[in-house]
Amino acid sequence: MNLGWDWNFAFEVLPAILDGLLVTLQATVLGSLLAYVLGLVFALLRRSPVRVVSTAVWLIMEFVRSTPLLVQLFFLFYVMPLVGVTLSPMVTGVLGLGLHYATYTAEVYRAGIEAVPKGQWEAATALSLPTHRTWTAVILPQAIPRVLPALGNYTISMFKETPLLLAIGVLDIVGAAEEEASLAFRYVEPITIAGVLFLLLSYPASLLVRYLERRFGLAK
Repeated sequence: MNLGWDWNFAFEVLPAILDGLLVTLQATVLGSLLAYVLGLVFALLRRSPVRVVSTAVWLIMEFVRSTPLLVQLFFLFYVMPLVGVTLSPMVTGVLGLGLHYATYTAEVYRAGIEAVPKGQWEAATALSLPTHRTWTAVILPQAIPRVLPALGNYTISMFKETPLLLAIGVLDIVGAAEEEASLAFRYVEPITIAGVLFLLLSYPASLLVRYLERRFGLAK
């Protein structure tokens, strides 16, 4: 068996792997957006004066964070159809990623909100601002910039965890590489290409996160 590098084979499998990369990016972007929005909702509901609401959200978050993402994906894709809810593999993957990471981004938002100086809350009260205006005009504009680096780190983590979606039939970059490799019984080129593409995308994203940390004075 020839274990050396074959450039012809590498270029032959590259289009399929790039198609898989596109799926990976779609899952990451959509999953991140869902995690950002749902995480903010969780964070705000955790501050609800209605004890039942805040407790229910806390229990949901703890349950999701205490179970592996892979188990959650299996539940959404294979168990939910038993109660009449059937989703496509891609939708299931985005929903699973978004819900899983929302429980972590919620804590990030919570930390950002609590970091807003107490005087800002008091000033909003002194000006008799409605609650929604206090949040949209005073608190969140100060809290969200503080949490951007942490949100960026979670997006990078999500990007690197998309191969788990292969378990429910989503042919991401790793799945595409493995499929091409199994057809030709050559794994060096496809897996190497997938690894290089992960590096080429995740490293610049890490640099962007570091820039945001410096930009908002959060670097240690």
